[in-house]
Amino acid sequence: MIFRIAEPADWAAAQQTGHFASPDLAAEGFIHFSAASQLQGVSERYYAGRTGLWLLVVDESRLTVPVRWENTSGGTELFPHVYGPVPLEAVVAHAPLQREADGRIGWPEGWGGGSTTQ
Repeated sequence: MIFRIAEPADWAAAQQTGHFASPDLAAEGFIHFSAASQLQGVSERYYAGRTGLWLLVVDESRLTVPVRWENTSGGTELFPHVYGPVPLEAVVAHAPLQREADGRIGWPEGWGGGSTTQ
């Protein structure tokens, strides 16, 4: 499973079109995703203090476009990049992103700290 913190407008558009595609797909040719262990750092680096966001869980086996684990910013940590729109059938769970009082991700109820057995 791979994870995406999604902007409200991008998630709303996905509901209309049947696939998730964020501006990074048009700008960079792929959609940035994360492993569960990377979500906190991504949240802090790119979404600090933001509200209204969605947390999406995508089953890679349901994608028909390439997924490449790579680092495009010069570091050593590999991130999943999805090279095309994500069909909603591949989004196996989604929920509004919750934050704890200290700003850290509060996993949606029943997700067990990142478990995707939802």
